[in-house]
Amino acid sequence: MDIRNAMHPDHLKLLDTEGLRKQLLVEGLFETDKLKMVYSHIDRIIVGGACPANKSVAPLVNKQLGVDFFLQRREMGIINVGAEGLVTADGRKYALNHKDCLYIGMNVRELSFASSNKNDPAKFYFASAPAHASFPTVQVSREDAQQVKLGAPETSNQRTIYQMVHPSVLKSCQLVMGLTELAPGCVWNTMPCHTHDRRMEVYFYLEVPQNAVVFHLFGEPGETRHIVVRNEQAVISPSWSIHSGVGTANYSFIWAMVGENQTFTDMDDVAMADLK
Repeated sequence: MDIRNAMHPDHLKLLDTEGLRKQLLVEGLFETDKLKMVYSHIDRIIVGGACPANKSVAPLVNKQLGVDFFLQRREMGIINVGAEGLVTADGRKYALNHKDCLYIGMNVRELSFASSNKNDPAKFYFASAPAHASFPTVQVSREDAQQVKLGAPETSNQRTIYQMVHPSVLKSCQLVMGLTELAPGCVWNTMPCHTHDRRMEVYFYLEVPQNAVVFHLFGEPGETRHIVVRNEQAVISPSWSIHSGVGTANYSFIWAMVGENQTFTDMDDVAMADLK
């Protein structure tokens, strides 16, 4: 498990491109028959990926977690970005199609991931947060998610937000998670941008065309930086940072938030005039 430390805004200003990528960019999550994880000390979120083909895979417990099994003190949201796969939670199997989501609550002892077809494997992206209570495991399809439409073609930011792990859909402790799809011809996400000091956030980019990139913007509004992101890569955003991006083609991304509250609209808007 890759461990990332928390970052102060003053530290960010001192880093070059490679330093920024080392601290905040998450790469290589889908390695065949392995489960990869990145642990961030920013609100202790864990993001990871599993790509089982020839065998099932399961998260391992290590010293950093200090527990007997992975979800002993944690909850998890999973979205399948590959072909059909199976998640087994305490003996019950959940079949997840492309872009289906599964929320798993605290205290599930046995957890594993498998693919329905080894020649066309599933790709399970997940986010996990510390939890203080146990809530039921719930499966949510893309169609069953709460949908919010934002933006317009004129500003190149027309998009549909699919809220999956969200208080209006299911109960969770602190994790809020979902999927955003940009309309054809639209390339901006979360612009106009915002911050929310109450929550940190991770963006996982998918459906980025092979020869395209996304310029993910972050940092304090008056001191912005960027990371060039490619398909199936993620960026960790501290709570004090904006989190936005512009691509060379339209794309989708999975967002996951953890922190002080679960109010999706609790954000501090940043005026365009204040961006530097």
